[in-house]
Amino acid sequence: MNREIFRLAIPNMISHITVPLMGIFSTSIAGHLGDGAHTIGALAVGVSIFNFIYWNCSFVRMSTSGFTAQAFGAGRFDETTAMLLRAVAVSLFLGLFVLLAQFPLGEFALWLMNGDDLVAQYFYARVWAVPAGIMLFGLNGWFTGMQNAVIPMITAIVVNVMHVAFSLWFVFGCDMGIAGIAYAAVVAQWSGFILSVILLVAKFRHTLRRVKIAEVLDIEPMREFFRANADIMIRTFCIVIVYTFFTAASSRLGDTVLLAVNSMLMQLFTLFSYMNDGFAYAAEALTGRFIGARNRESLYKAVRYSLVWTLCIAIFCVAIYVGWWRDILDLFIDDNGLQREQLFAAAERYVGWVIAIPLVSAFPFLIDGVMVGATLTRTMRDTMLLATAAHFAIYFATRPFLGNDAIWLAFTFYIAMRGVLQYAMSAQIRSFVRGR
Repeated sequence: MNREIFRLAIPNMISHITVPLMGIFSTSIAGHLGDGAHTIGALAVGVSIFNFIYWNCSFVRMSTSGFTAQAFGAGRFDETTAMLLRAVAVSLFLGLFVLLAQFPLGEFALWLMNGDDLVAQYFYARVWAVPAGIMLFGLNGWFTGMQNAVIPMITAIVVNVMHVAFSLWFVFGCDMGIAGIAYAAVVAQWSGFILSVILLVAKFRHTLRRVKIAEVLDIEPMREFFRANADIMIRTFCIVIVYTFFTAASSRLGDTVLLAVNSMLMQLFTLFSYMNDGFAYAAEALTGRFIGARNRESLYKAVRYSLVWTLCIAIFCVAIYVGWWRDILDLFIDDNGLQREQLFAAAERYVGWVIAIPLVSAFPFLIDGVMVGATLTRTMRDTMLLATAAHFAIYFATRPFLGNDAIWLAFTFYIAMRGVLQYAMSAQIRSFVRGR
């Protein structure tokens, strides 16, 4: 079982860790452009807008993964092919919708996030990457359901290496400023989508089945697919609201140094979350597979062993943050572009939150993967609504006397509540494991 977990977890971990590393690299580039603190803050706001878009469309990946894994476990390869076509069709529709509505969406996002001209430059350049990014969600969800983590890993590495290379070229070689980072994402995302399609055909041409449009649009599977998508969309919308609010609340403090510090510290948390997601994705794929195969014993082992490895990752990250957080943050700082002493003093004041969060979030992130694999989307939706309500209640209750600490307190409590509530409301899967 550990071999199966690591076969899925390690490629996912590698592919996921490239995302925050790319974020760290992009933030470092922004820190070396003119007024470093201002540009870092603008990049953080711009990225949070696209996180809002992408995370709200990530239901395509999650629902595709769970249903595909269960069909794979049951040996129904005609249904896995139908799921692939459903995922690509829905992804393409969403991507084209964002492109067509980019101006009203952009102006609303800039108003909501208090964005300036730098943020606008970033948004209207990067928006052309959205269709490719959403279609990659659908393809990666299908690959995960088919128990293949290598293709998403290869694609992620290529996408992020290209993003880094083109960012350097566009920003410093072509003097495109913050828009250069955005256009680098466009080139990288579309290249990644083309590569994924090539690898899909090369690897799965013998597994794909000829299916009729009537099978793809069959009312019962489609009803389940869209029901799960609706639940996950609400659940993901809650996550996006919380994460976006984190940046918006930081921006509205009116202190560019605090905004930059919160942005950099959030990169440390993101680095952990993407490492941890490797085991969450493994649990997701294996849960769906063993539920589809009706294999209770293997499901129990998969969840238990994944939890152990998740806690190990959390402890490792805490040790790294305690010992080397200054060195990591130093990657963002240009001696001539930021007030170094002021930045480090502010970071030292709040870094304790980032050190504590990995221990708090290890279990919630893993159980998220289990819920996706089991397609218990209604439970995910309900627990997220409750946790989000608690987040905002804590923030607005403590903001008058805690200031920036209120942002971190509410965020930490929100993550902890996700795990507690999901476990309390997961009686259905616990009964399956116990054979009841």
